[in-house]
Amino acid sequence: MLHHRYTMTTTEHRDEHHRQLDRVVIRFAGDSGDGMQLTGDRFTASSALFGNDLSTFPDFPAEIRAPAGTLAGVSAFQVQISDHDILTPGDAPNVLVAMNPAALKANVGVLEKGATIVVNVDAFDERSLTKAGYAANPLTDGSLSAFALYEVPMTSMTQEVCKEAGVKPRDAERSKNFFALGLLSWLYNRPVDATVEWIQKRFADREMVREANTRAFRAGYHFGETAELFESTYEVQPAHFEPGEYTQVTGNQALAWGLIAASRLSGLPLFLGSYPITPASDILHELSRRKEFGVRTFQAEDEIAGIGSAIGAAFGGSLGVTTTSGPGVDLKSEALGLAVNLELPLVLVDIQRGGPSTGLPTKAEQADLLHAMYGRHGEAPLPIVAAKSPSHCFEAAIEAVRLAVKYRTPVILLSDGYLANGAEPWRLPDVDAFERIDPAFASGPNHVLDDGTEVFWPYVRDDATLARPWAPPGVPGLEHRIGGLEKADGSGNVSYDPANHEKMVRLRAAKVAGIVRDIPPVDVDDETGDAELLVLGWGSTYGAILAGVRRVRARGKRVAHAHLVHMHPFPANLGEVLARYRTVLVPEMNLGQLSRLVRAEYLVDARSMSKVQGVPFRAGEIEAAICSLLEDAR
Repeated sequence: MLHHRYTMTTTEHRDEHHRQLDRVVIRFAGDSGDGMQLTGDRFTASSALFGNDLSTFPDFPAEIRAPAGTLAGVSAFQVQISDHDILTPGDAPNVLVAMNPAALKANVGVLEKGATIVVNVDAFDERSLTKAGYAANPLTDGSLSAFALYEVPMTSMTQEVCKEAGVKPRDAERSKNFFALGLLSWLYNRPVDATVEWIQKRFADREMVREANTRAFRAGYHFGETAELFESTYEVQPAHFEPGEYTQVTGNQALAWGLIAASRLSGLPLFLGSYPITPASDILHELSRRKEFGVRTFQAEDEIAGIGSAIGAAFGGSLGVTTTSGPGVDLKSEALGLAVNLELPLVLVDIQRGGPSTGLPTKAEQADLLHAMYGRHGEAPLPIVAAKSPSHCFEAAIEAVRLAVKYRTPVILLSDGYLANGAEPWRLPDVDAFERIDPAFASGPNHVLDDGTEVFWPYVRDDATLARPWAPPGVPGLEHRIGGLEKADGSGNVSYDPANHEKMVRLRAAKVAGIVRDIPPVDVDDETGDAELLVLGWGSTYGAILAGVRRVRARGKRVAHAHLVHMHPFPANLGEVLARYRTVLVPEMNLGQLSRLVRAEYLVDARSMSKVQGVPFRAGEIEAAICSLLEDAR
């Protein structure tokens, strides 16, 4: 057994048996059937109850049923917990819990030297080693000598403690993830009672499973106490948060709750028409459970029916929403153009994933920005809002609804798989403090004909916003026709007049462009005011960019940071901001889509930093890129 080595970032207190850390990054990894997502989520929940700041990265296998024990079937969950404000799940794990050889092989490459590896030694038999591609056993061939290795017989010990409860060995084996959870809970002084209570509630209707999981969890905890395998335990103290009520939230949860809040703020019933697709399906699941808020969900037979039903709901006076991922946006594009033509409020939520085609269904990417900008035939501009963190998905959803309702336009809300599945603490906001969203439904005639007759015209525009009136069907006097054919300005009658078509195209474009007056200027984080390099980001790059910027500043170097939420139209001051800096670095998980847009719009030399590997940027990658550019500029 190797001597335990642990790299600590800050040691506040140290004795023979207990050490305090300011942060730790732990990665649970195993087969997709080993319950690693559940294990990581429960460790995260107990850390949240303890009061740590945290950030998670669930890493799902791309194949639904990859062969057990193979690299393709490895599922992982990474969490960073800290006693201070953090922004990412961490660059490299300090601890890897590997439930089988494939989990070890798939993840050992991301570890730094000196990291701790805890393996389920029972799984390292010849057959499993072969399936993982090992020619020799890594536990004995010296290849792990750079790490602190702990071999724990998780499977056999779980089976042993479950035997007394009458659980068959094969069934007991499924509880070995709770043994790992118990061991790590002991090692890092996590609260125990809350996890035991959760097990009792979660498996209340399955007595044998409940008993097995409870016994396995306690066995793992007591193993840590009695085995004298580890030289010490560790503790990460609670972080300092602003006073308030907090909850742990994922991006998809926050987005769903933001849509509900927007429904309440506008007084509009929320309707979601959606077809299940990874990684957006959890929004449909969450909203389907919220009927007490008047939410209505429709699981459509396909993507086209999903957006078609949402457009119909908007025509009927509801808050129409449809959720999808990149392939679904492809299919919804024609109907999205219809919504542009009809000028009805609609929110299309795109939880981006790796593409093209089916691509990487469970991996994150930011490659739909240009699709959101231009992915419709004809001149069909619309506003685009991008969330920047899991909790920010709540505010982004409200903003998307505000723009859609106020300007009578479809809005695309961009998130991605990293934000959707990642979790962080979120201070519950005071919803009453949010500005109300006035649907301002049409109430009567708005046009006088030459003969003096008062009539309702559906395309008479508001002078300030250029928005047309919203007139749900069934209101006497507000009868009108809608459809995909071009409308005559004002009356809404079908028109093939060339001059009218150009006028309507320009009016729709001017309406969207005018939103720039209704969004905040881009905020620039430039501590000294004399930085020559600006890092410009959007979407889920926020945490890694800001963490990287902080590291560079800790070296005494000057760098500025700005992050975009409104992707179209851009904030009014963006051009002036970009012009202030000699160098603009744009990190994004695509081949340079935002950098291409700002180059075209503002004629600046935006340097693209691309990553399209299905995983988010690490703060260290951003730090290295900034330092390289600063060095080149000297």
